[in-house]
Amino acid sequence: MIEALRHDDIIEKVGGRFKLTTLIQRRWLQLMQGARPMVDPKGLTDLEVVIREIEEGKIVLETVEGSSTDDEQA
Repeated sequence: MIEALRHDDIIEKVGGRFKLTTLIQRRWLQLMQGARPMVDPKGLTDLEVVIREIEEGKIVLETVEGSSTDDEQA
């Protein structure tokens, strides 16, 4: 098992377990579709690459806070 996932540090860094899971899934899919890793992937699985990218702050989960309505646009 990946050691970083045994500690809560990575969970706190991302902002929660669900956000961590979402970030891992999105980035893992990108790697499987051919995206280039942002860390040295030698000897690492795709999942290990994603975890290392998160640990090093190379990727973050972008969220949309609030949405504009017609009233706000007028």
